[in-house]
Amino acid sequence: MLHPEIEMLDREGILRIQRKRLATLGERLAKNDAWRDHFNSVGMQPEDLAAPDGLENAPFLEKADLRGHYPFPFLTAPMEEVERFVATSGTTGLPVLFGMTQQDFGTLLPNQVARLLAAAGVQRASRSYQGYGYGLWIGGPALDQGFKALDCTNFPIGPGRGELAARWLRDHRYDVASMSPLWLMSLVQAARAQGINPKTDWHLKTAILGGQSVSAEFRAQLESEMPEGFISHNIYGTTEAGGPILAISTPYTHADDELHLLNEDTVLTEILDPVTLKPVSEGEVGEIVVTTLSKQASPVVRWRTRDLVRLSPRPYDCPSGRRGMRKIGRIIGRSDDMIKFKGVIVFPSQIEDVITGTKGVVREAWQIYIDKERMTIGTLTVAVEAVAAQGRAADQICNDIRREVRARLGMNIVVECHPEGTLPRYEAKAVRVLHRAEP
Repeated sequence: MLHPEIEMLDREGILRIQRKRLATLGERLAKNDAWRDHFNSVGMQPEDLAAPDGLENAPFLEKADLRGHYPFPFLTAPMEEVERFVATSGTTGLPVLFGMTQQDFGTLLPNQVARLLAAAGVQRASRSYQGYGYGLWIGGPALDQGFKALDCTNFPIGPGRGELAARWLRDHRYDVASMSPLWLMSLVQAARAQGINPKTDWHLKTAILGGQSVSAEFRAQLESEMPEGFISHNIYGTTEAGGPILAISTPYTHADDELHLLNEDTVLTEILDPVTLKPVSEGEVGEIVVTTLSKQASPVVRWRTRDLVRLSPRPYDCPSGRRGMRKIGRIIGRSDDMIKFKGVIVFPSQIEDVITGTKGVVREAWQIYIDKERMTIGTLTVAVEAVAAQGRAADQICNDIRREVRARLGMNIVVECHPEGTLPRYEAKAVRVLHRAEP
């Protein structure tokens, strides 16, 4: 445990820190015209965050709010104090830029990421293969900072160059890898194509997997390909919150397919019903809404991530002794990726659970195709690949998936089975739902 003085606090101890930092945050935001106008939209002032009900009455922050303040939305530090900018993907419009001061990038971020890495079992002085992307995306730089804080020897390879990376995993003897889970599975295939057996030739002990949430079945398959004792951990965060800093699975939560919100002292996380916007109860599904308590340059207040999770039925019960920071399930999907198909609500993760449990299917390669009308779909098609070496007939695979989806979700879908290597591979965040016009 990297920061026991924080991680071992009870819930009231965490709440005391949050209340104090909310009050300080309100004082800072009050000096910014954009933030004052934002709070005025609901008849509040930023200083009202200090009140007991201040946060629950504060306005939500949406993507449209950020884009309405182009090019540097809600920037709360002078430009000369901004060390670097990071940006969202911009898949549905211009990327949104977020500034980071030296304090944000050089002190706060390393502490946040290192705490998560240590909780997942990353040891000091490990050899780390950092496989997330760079540029304006925060993923790679954030993991670099975390590994640096743990005195790891870092190999910032980033995504791509699969054949070379598969050899280096053997020759450089990396202890830990951080990357997309789908990319790591692709590296397993790239290794085997070169006569390298990951189970005996690689030395990985831990993988930090982010960019997309994967099922327990997929993780189990990935772990079965790796050296004895290897364990994979999901990590979660958002660019708006400051990077992959919110939650990670640990050896104590891995079996339950849960993650621990380990930075609740610096990022206040609400889990709200996406319709009522009220807190959900234990065991219920809600949307993650974040408020950054310590970020200097580009804080967010009640940022709606649109990511849906299930709050753990036992959020404060952890054998690690962490009893003030909550546990959540893996990301179920995004509220704006929700598909309504003939009266049935379905999320891509539910389809993935079926695919990963189907014999003879390439688990890292699949797509959902829907028509142009998001909320009234005439046809939903799931495309998969057949593992060539297993020789299962395509019609058998299609029938299995159709039958299981019908049994679990009560819906009839179209299934396409393609030869191995046909569908896209994603080195970073996977785009699983694609829209196309019906023929």
